[in-house]
Amino acid sequence: MGSESMEDISGSLQKLDFHHPYTPYHVQEQFMRTVYNVLEAGNGQVGILESPTGTGKSLSLICATLTWLRAYKSSRHEVALSAATSNIQDEPEWIIDQMLAQKRDELLREWEDRERRLEQLRTKEKALETRVHKRRRLEERPVGRETDDEDAAFLLQDTESPGSGHTDALSGLSKESREILGRFGIGGATSAETPVAEQLMDEDIKIYYTSRTHSQLSQFITELRRPTFPPSLPKSMTEGRDSETEAVKLLPFSSRQRLCINPSVAKLGSVQAINDRCAELQQQKSSQKCPYVPKDELLSQTHEFRDSALASIPDIEDLHQLGKSLGVCPYYASRTALPGAEIITLPYPLLLQESARDALGIKLDGNVVVIDEAHNIMDAIANVHAADIRLSDMKRAKGMLGVYVRRFGKKLGGVNRVNVGRVGRIIEGLSEWMQQATQLKQDNGIVDANDLTRHKGIDQINMFELIKYIHESKLAFKIQSYVAHVESENDPKGITRSSTPVLHSLVAFLVALTNLSSEGRIFFERTAEDVKLSYLLLSPTHAFSSIADNARAVILAGGTMSPFEDYENHLFPSLAKEKVTTLSCDHVIPPENLCVRILAQSRPGNPEFEFSFQKRSDRDMITQLGLAVVNACSLVPDGVVIFFPSYGYLDEVVSMWQQNNNGQSIWSRLESRKALFREAKGASSDEMLAAYTDAIIGTSSTGRGALLLSVVGGKMSEGINFSDRLGRCVMVVGLPYPNIASPDWKAKLEYIESTTYEQLTGKAIPPNEARAQAKASSRDFYENACMRAVNQSIGRAIRHRGDYAAIVLVDKRFGSERIRGKLPGWIRSGMDKSNKDKNLGELMSSLGTFFRNRK
Repeated sequence: MGSESMEDISGSLQKLDFHHPYTPYHVQEQFMRTVYNVLEAGNGQVGILESPTGTGKSLSLICATLTWLRAYKSSRHEVALSAATSNIQDEPEWIIDQMLAQKRDELLREWEDRERRLEQLRTKEKALETRVHKRRRLEERPVGRETDDEDAAFLLQDTESPGSGHTDALSGLSKESREILGRFGIGGATSAETPVAEQLMDEDIKIYYTSRTHSQLSQFITELRRPTFPPSLPKSMTEGRDSETEAVKLLPFSSRQRLCINPSVAKLGSVQAINDRCAELQQQKSSQKCPYVPKDELLSQTHEFRDSALASIPDIEDLHQLGKSLGVCPYYASRTALPGAEIITLPYPLLLQESARDALGIKLDGNVVVIDEAHNIMDAIANVHAADIRLSDMKRAKGMLGVYVRRFGKKLGGVNRVNVGRVGRIIEGLSEWMQQATQLKQDNGIVDANDLTRHKGIDQINMFELIKYIHESKLAFKIQSYVAHVESENDPKGITRSSTPVLHSLVAFLVALTNLSSEGRIFFERTAEDVKLSYLLLSPTHAFSSIADNARAVILAGGTMSPFEDYENHLFPSLAKEKVTTLSCDHVIPPENLCVRILAQSRPGNPEFEFSFQKRSDRDMITQLGLAVVNACSLVPDGVVIFFPSYGYLDEVVSMWQQNNNGQSIWSRLESRKALFREAKGASSDEMLAAYTDAIIGTSSTGRGALLLSVVGGKMSEGINFSDRLGRCVMVVGLPYPNIASPDWKAKLEYIESTTYEQLTGKAIPPNEARAQAKASSRDFYENACMRAVNQSIGRAIRHRGDYAAIVLVDKRFGSERIRGKLPGWIRSGMDKSNKDKNLGELMSSLGTFFRNRK
């Protein structure tokens, strides 16, 4: 946003109470004011905000967004009350006042009724427990087959109109269940027959909060329970009241896999199998209806589930347990709480996929979207649209289809027989291409989609129609269920059974084929044992546009968001610059608690450290690196963590360090100073972290500390806290650029360069200048990916206000202004201003002074 508007609004927000449960730091105040500013401006505003881990980012997000929401709703109520009397301005003043007082009373009564009901539910645990004991235990309720015909569970239902299935928020439910949920306003208008006493006030504007993992969402909900917020009523209606707070109405959304309480469905394990089986049990022709889906006889339980969810601040486990105790499906019943919720939490895939939002009844229009841990949002978008299949999968799929057709072929109706045949042709065609790929000279590359679909006439099949049929008939689930049934009978111990959902993987890949555009590519990769086809989304722009174009405001927040340019250029490329607000907060630690140095060479006159792909195998440079680490470990107390560019390079360095040099290896010298730990690809990070921690502060600690050799982008570089004694020094060796020779990165960079060139020439920029700018854009994207990974690794060290650590960047390239500019602001502020390129002697002097002053 423009600096003038920022200053004006910020000035008015200086005295705003954000209802923070503690006394906020200056950086937290700055962060909350910026978030509030973006939300208040609305109209498609975007905030890209960086607040280092340990600065209370989640709590600041909560306080800023909910303070704004309550203030916004209060002002909306005031405007609505004024509008209600605007058409009677010609009447006497006492009539207008009386009308206004009546409207205020109606609003207050409705608000009080809701709050009273929710408060009663908060104290109703004993009554709920009594009900649980009266109800039959969940595990004792029969959900088994209700037909003697074993084939019925696996046979495809005959239908001559495969396109007639539902695709709205209640997709897959029976007519009865759709009508029940429709009474709550889910999937249709609220029924006039629904008693007013059973309705709750709808919240017109909501905050959708998403993060990467289930544990991060749980932590957010825990933080949400700390602060209290004022009522959403106008202040004139709450003055002098006993209660000046209003509980937050939270609804956590999740998948069936986490919420299903039907034992026979939940035990299936995979997301695809659970989704298909759940939907199958709701079909009107199904002889095995799920007993937990909301219906007339569960109406009171569904109401109680809705109200209980909004009365507390539940996490996913709480909703699952609530559904079990009431005997109603939490996956479907939670949707009835959506209209009354103020804040909805959900994992990345449920927000980023438009089809998932539609299935849950989520409408982003005019609402606020908050994306936390947003440094990996572009990768997350690519992942939810990615798909891959293997030649070994296709061989198994062919075998499964054969088993199924031999058993049920004669019982399949016309539509089913035709579409099963089409699936068979696709399996044959893809297998044929992949079999031929085993003879190709190169091991990987880009695949032309037309070449891929030419085999066995796949290109003659209407893929959209077939995918729709597969989803509605549950073909993949039926076939895989039957094959699993046959395998369990032939092999009761499950020795040869496979749980890999190969047919679901095939369907996902077919969906990707239909989505092919300039933004996507298909790649092949050949190994000694297999061939894999993968679909990769090259740009997140189109996939994210349904969020960016509809939301009132979007907040991207993270601990390490720098550099910011990629989010602006690839998530919001057409957004006016004045609609984007960026902020990089300082850390809450005092300046003397951070020491950032660049190690450019071992000593004056020696070759400089440059761990580029061409130079990093230099034996002398690796030896000098080892000596630098030995010296650092002599000065740094407790834990030292070193991040290398890749597992391969880490192995190469360790191998060289272990070789004897003048009778003693660098490795043995390191062992004499610190307990040594080394991250291995695929190994358990929990076990290594526990052993590393124990060596520093546990029972096996000898006081000398420990050294952990890790990898940028590995398990230790994200989500692991090396706080306090675990990370007194973090070193980053080299710049971990992605492999530019890999087919996927070549395709990404070519895509960015070509699309940027087209955009620039469309603006009448001369071709030569446009080409140069396009190349610079692709270079920036490549460089930014590297620096985001570096910044994530750096962020592992300082985790709270009292923490302190040294950060050493080992490579002369870190000294360039271009690279330094892509580091977070709080890291740059900790750098030595006098000399950006240090040698080992100067580094040791700085580290010695730093740690002596911390004692």
